[in-house]
Amino acid sequence: MRIVSLCPSLTELVFDLGHGDELVGRTKFCIHPADRIGAVEKVGGTKDPKIDRIIELAPDLVLLNEEENRREDGETLQRAGVRCHVSFPHTALETAEMVRSIAAAIDARDEGERIARDIEERHERVIRAAAGRTPVRFAYLIWRKPWMAVNADTFVSALLADAGGQNVFASQANRYPVVTPEELAAAEPDIVLLSTEPFPFKPSHADELARLSGVARERIQIVDGELLSWHGSRTPAGIDYAEQVIAAAGNLASASGHPHGRR
Repeated sequence: MRIVSLCPSLTELVFDLGHGDELVGRTKFCIHPADRIGAVEKVGGTKDPKIDRIIELAPDLVLLNEEENRREDGETLQRAGVRCHVSFPHTALETAEMVRSIAAAIDARDEGERIARDIEERHERVIRAAAGRTPVRFAYLIWRKPWMAVNADTFVSALLADAGGQNVFASQANRYPVVTPEELAAAEPDIVLLSTEPFPFKPSHADELARLSGVARERIQIVDGELLSWHGSRTPAGIDYAEQVIAAAGNLASASGHPHGRR
């Protein structure tokens, strides 16, 4: 089978399903697995794929994500007779079903079932562990200039909520709302999480946000955006990582005696 993947997490999934050798195209943002991805041809980006080249590659299947990729690109490929698989999981359990669906499409059902069951079992464990604990109020930021957070209708928010987190911007209408430092402070999060992607937050940005918002610096932390937002074969580790992040934030809040992260 000849496969083109236009979403980084799905490219990684294909390799982990044991079919990496069948990939004939991927985006420039597909970087895992680092030791094997270089052999796969780049066919543009997630938002600007080289449609003509993808068609020339004559793939049996193109993998797309509804959020990462543009609908019109998928429609153009389908009109050209290219079979497309489009997914958009919002939760860990939806990710498990996505893994099964893609695995079936590329004839990797056994390995897909192993990954999917791993997701489901870890999800069940963290849900049980979080039951009865005081929720940890969090804000998860993905961008700077302007500062942007996530609402409840996002994979990363669901992963952190499963682990006992409570998104202070959950009810925002936009999936990625713009928030000011003042609004962040007013939301009184126990922890502010700055993701390493899509914006590559660094400690200096945490210092800046603490100055602007008045949120205590120790409550602003850098977290691994790939583990928390890549849905696929990285999700089992992401579930465990989300639990560690929320548990550490809860311990910090308890030790400081300041339940909502203000100075």
